[in-house]
Amino acid sequence: MSDRPIRALVVDDVEDDAYLLQAELAQRGVSIEYHRVDSEIDMAAELASGAWDLVISDHNMPGFDALAALEVLKRSGRDIPFIIHSAHISHQLAVSAMYDGVHDFIPKGQYERMVPVIERELRGAQARRAVRQADDRIQQLSYYDKLSALPNQNLFCDKVTEWLNTSQRQGRTARGALFVIDIDRFLRVNASFGYEAGNAVLKEVSQRLTEVLQSDVLLARLGGDEFGVFVPGIGERQSAEVFARWISKVFDSPFMKDGIELFLTPSTGVALIPTDGTQVYELLMSAETASAHAKKRGGNGFLFYDRTMNAASTERVALESDLRHAVERSELFLEFQPVIDAQSGTIVSAEALVRWNHPRLGRVPPDRFITLADETGLIVDIGAWVLNEACRCCRGWHVAGFSDMKVSVNVSAVQFGQPRLLEAVRDALNHSNLPPKALMLEITESSLMQDAESTAGMLRALRNMGVRISVDDFGTGYSSLSYLKRFPLDVIKIDKSFVRDLCVDEEDAAIVRAIIALAHSMRRSTIAEGVETAEQVEILKRENCEFFQGYYFGRPMDIERILERLEAQKVQA
Repeated sequence: MSDRPIRALVVDDVEDDAYLLQAELAQRGVSIEYHRVDSEIDMAAELASGAWDLVISDHNMPGFDALAALEVLKRSGRDIPFIIHSAHISHQLAVSAMYDGVHDFIPKGQYERMVPVIERELRGAQARRAVRQADDRIQQLSYYDKLSALPNQNLFCDKVTEWLNTSQRQGRTARGALFVIDIDRFLRVNASFGYEAGNAVLKEVSQRLTEVLQSDVLLARLGGDEFGVFVPGIGERQSAEVFARWISKVFDSPFMKDGIELFLTPSTGVALIPTDGTQVYELLMSAETASAHAKKRGGNGFLFYDRTMNAASTERVALESDLRHAVERSELFLEFQPVIDAQSGTIVSAEALVRWNHPRLGRVPPDRFITLADETGLIVDIGAWVLNEACRCCRGWHVAGFSDMKVSVNVSAVQFGQPRLLEAVRDALNHSNLPPKALMLEITESSLMQDAESTAGMLRALRNMGVRISVDDFGTGYSSLSYLKRFPLDVIKIDKSFVRDLCVDEEDAAIVRAIIALAHSMRRSTIAEGVETAEQVEILKRENCEFFQGYYFGRPMDIERILERLEAQKVQA
């Protein structure tokens, strides 16, 4: 037993008997502080207001007895040892009372026997408390998010399911809305300020949502930067839209980090009951699908679930699965678009373009599967295959007698951010035995500017290998000219969007002239993309653009067709 006195609630109609109990126990080393009650009302009040270790009850009292006192204790919900201490209760009734919940029965005056019983029951109560605390902790870990203290996905789903089942039992048509909130581009917070800052922001989001939502609304952190909200009773799309806009207001004020204002936006998906489902996981999946579509549209908005979204998602999952096996099943192949020297009019290089011949869908458009490969990270393996295949093909042109021929390969932003890129380029060159100067890597302007310092280091490492570098789609990004000047670039490719209207749009013509002049000032050569007419060729020649690429000189073609064109050039020469 602890050093502090035991707090005992004594149920007895005689004050002297209660005092005698305290004195006798004290002589035997058991210190108690007691409060005496002798009615149901007084006992209930003490149980509600006090922290008691023990209840010791007489049996026969005017208008009250031990069994009635036991019922008062049960109604209180408190787990407190209950001992009958009475001279006026039959053995049979005492045993029956113990079956009802009395912990022990001690005849009045047997204080020596009372001491071990008290010790035993207090140890038992302490053990039960420890078990409850452990259970509470397990409950906390199982059903509550450690970071935000909000319900987690398990509890969220259980509560929504319970609400749906109650509605069904009561014969009511369940109506409500489930919202999934995904924070747009949240990874930038972790990447820029660290995970502690990201956790602090998530806590503040949780607090803001808790403050604006009413008590009958269920809020949960589903995981990562995703939150769930369930609103019972919403039956109309218009009401759900008002609620979604109200959620968005939580993000209107900036989140502060070290004096810096961080502006975050949500992508919210909405699923309605019963339109979009009557089971919690069906509703959750629908809302998550709508949230993902909202994010694809640029975020900072909300979308209601539509069944066509699910069809698109299913198709996307199937396409991703097929794309994962495309390399090993030899479904990918390359086509090459020739690059023409402006002065000689001959093919001097070719851009390798990956194509996918799907066994069921046929040729899948590049803009459909390249984007998917980027988003899923598959572009790293596909890009390595393209590098190897392009170098092999270019080496084949060299063996056929066209040793000045070069090949260019597009490198996505995902690939460029991978340290494995250097290894992949080195392996492709080694396996094909292609001279490094025959390979040019094309990197988009926006990819170059994502992390200028790291970019400069990667480009220098590639240039040290002897590989040439071009910046693709130039003019469509937001480049800093000071950074571009520092990058070890060989070629600037003028985006086709400027070349297309070159002959009719003076603004585009001025942009093209400026890009060519800029490139020459930095001792870079230029390639004009998307050249489709003789008029465009003449203007570009006049501005001293060195190389052309576009349908005017040939659409993407297979390796054999490139070889035929090279052979024809040789004959004409």
